[in-house]
This record gives sequence, C-alpha cells and structure tokens, in this order.
Amino acid sequence: MTSLRKLGSSDLEVFPLTLGGNVFGWTADQEQSFAVLDAYTAAGGNFVDTADSYSAWVEGNQGGESETIIGKWVKARGNRSDVVIATKVGQHPDFPGLSATNIKAAADASLKRLGTDYIDLYYTHSDKPEVPVEEIIGALDELVRAGKVRHIAASNISAERLRASLDFSEREGLARYVALQPHYNLVSRDTYEGELQNLAERAGLAAIPYYALASGFLTGKYRPGTTVDSARAQGAAKHADTERGRKVLAALDEVAQAHDAEVATVALAWLAAQPTVAAPNASARTVQQLPALLRVAELRLTEEEIGRLTQASA
Repeated sequence: MTSLRKLGSSDLEVFPLTLGGNVFGWTADQEQSFAVLDAYTAAGGNFVDTADSYSAWVEGNQGGESETIIGKWVKARGNRSDVVIATKVGQHPDFPGLSATNIKAAADASLKRLGTDYIDLYYTHSDKPEVPVEEIIGALDELVRAGKVRHIAASNISAERLRASLDFSEREGLARYVALQPHYNLVSRDTYEGELQNLAERAGLAAIPYYALASGFLTGKYRPGTTVDSARAQGAAKHADTERGRKVLAALDEVAQAHDAEVATVALAWLAAQPTVAAPNASARTVQQLPALLRVAELRLTEEEIGRLTQASA
C-alpha cells in the first residue's frame, strides 16, 4: 500500500495525489463522479478537494454541486472517517468574500451540502487584501474551536499576506495555516517558486498545487496542430504553441518512455519531488483517466530526470 504523507504540521495523513472535485457536477455527472471516487479510494486514495463555488460557472448551476455529490457519495459509502475532505470559502455566488460573517455562514452551508459535522481542511479560496488578516484568522479559529473545521489553509495568497497571517496566528495563539494551494506546474513555476515557496518551507506548510497538469496540457494530449474536444481545451492549448511548452513536452516524452509511464504521471512526479509539495491536485472525469494520475504515488524520478525537466521548463 502506498505510504500516506503527513500534511504539514497537522495530524492529517494523505495520499500523495489529491483528487480534484472541480469536475463533479460539471463534466462528470453524479454517476460518473461516484465511479471516479470509488476507483480513487479503492487504489488507496483518501484526499478529496472541492470548493463551495464548484461549479457555479456552469449554466443552470448554483454552486455547491461538487460538495453535494461528494456528500451523497460519503453517505452512500459510509466512509466519512476514511476520507480527508478539503473545501474552500470565498467564491460561492451567495457567500462571496472573506468577512468573518461570510466565512462562518459559508462553512455551515458547506457542512450541510457535504452532510458532515466537520471539514478536515478549510481553505480561503482567494485572498481578499481588503479584509484584515486578523478578521479572517479570527473567524477560521472560531470554526476550529467549534469543531466544524479541523485545520485551515490558504489558496491564492501573496507571501506578504501569508506571512502576516502566520504571524498573527502565532502571536495570538489562534489556528494557523497548515497548507497552501498554489497554482504550480511545469509550465507555471513563477506562480509559486521564490518568496512564497521559501516562506512555506520555512513555516512548515504543505503545498497542494492546483492546475498540476496545466488544464490537461501536461497529459501530452495537446500538441501543436492538434484539436482536443474538451471543456478545458482552450486553457491547455495555449501552452502548445510556446517554446517552453514544446521543450517541456519533449522532455516529458523522453522521461515517460524511460519509465514506460504516461506523460501526465511524469509531470505529476516532477511536481511531487519539489520542496514543500505533499500531494499535487488533479481531477479525473472518468475512471479511465485515473491510472495515470494514481501512478504518481509509485513513480520516482532520478535527480538527472528532475533536472532535465526543470531545465526544459525554465
């Protein structure tokens, strides 16, 4: 069985691949979502990531569809204590922003949709610099003290605001961020590397990168001159025509061939080997897409291979 990884300074132990729930209720209906969740957990996975806003961008959706599906699945399987559920606050149409009142109301709404008494990891989805960190941390701390949230985390936050948040938590003895969810992958490194990553490493935070496969580009499906029928095609295809994109694909192809592995597996393995990264976040619309993602738990790249990919993506 694949070893679980300790998540930062928390008591959470997670599988080294986070299953992204953004597709649930969007490109995967309830039946497909249940099948993916079943296959992921059957392979040893235990870390499911969602947000209260998923998938409000779809016509006819209200937001919260992903949480609702996950909640129904957990109830049907009776496995709540076996699954680490992460969700986020700040972008639901009915609960926008990070005011203390909104954070607490949104958490209650998420708990209801998830059909659970507690959230394992609760993220601020996108920082709101106009809201004092004291107000945000204070509200999150109340949720932890009430037993509604086990641990707190941040996504899309600057190093400056993260540092201020950590300092306030430590100074006042309040709940402290244990993890960070940055935009980070082989074709988007400056979104995390540097000051933010260095701070996370010093503070002992675990990173759970989203867009780990660059909207599908790092699966190798999107090549110059090819067309892919996918809801993410536009986001992924933009990398195919860049010099960096071509270099990265060439390096991924070489390393993948050496390991008899999928390109996606190698891209995730490079990410998993980076400082602070605990469990890259990737989603699967179908069960058939899962094996390439799950294999990251076993694939170990050599230092030379990691260096080759790092150089190609520079």
